Amino acid sequence: MRWEQLFADLQAQFEAEEAAVELAEAGSRARSEIGALTLGDRLRGGVGLPLVLSCGGAGTVAGTLVDVGTDWLLVEGDGARQSLVATAAVRSVSGLGRRTAAPEAAGSVRGRLDLRRALRGLARDRSAVQIVLDDGGVLTGTLDRVGADYVDLAEHPADLPRRSEAVRGVRAIVIGAIAVVRTVTAGPV
Repeated sequence: MRWEQLFADLQAQFEAEEAAVELAEAGSRARSEIGALTLGDRLRGGVGLPLVLSCGGAGTVAGTLVDVGTDWLLVEGDGARQSLVATAAVRSVSGLGRRTAAPEAAGSVRGRLDLRRALRGLARDRSAVQIVLDDGGVLTGTLDRVGADYVDLAEHPADLPRRSEAVRGVRAIVIGAIAVVRTVTAGPV
């Protein structure tokens, strides 16, 4: 009987040590997996949630998170007004739950949809925009073209369509200085 009890005690100790090792490894593995997540992964888990973004000099952007790209966020505010926010401008986010999306696979199509491509879409649509720079400056007009690291903005009042008589000038803006881009409703075409 004593041998059976000794073996049972040894088996219980072994199982307890094995469980402790597994628990420690699981915690370490979870920390490692979390350490590999990007802010985009974290935010993709919050699509559909109302968030408040603090964007440094550009101020606060509040609304429902609609989509997340590689270096941009699309937020829909009051009145269905959408804001394209450069992730680099975001300083903090409140309103996130505990959900986080799985990291995207390298080379995915979505991974190539960067801020430049989103800006090209706005230029193609000839949408009047308000651009808020990372220093808080605000510019209005229509995006004429998008280069590798800049955009050309034909500056005109937001309530007027882009017509040569309304354009006050063309300004090249470094894409890295763009914090938020909002579409605005222009007057009659």
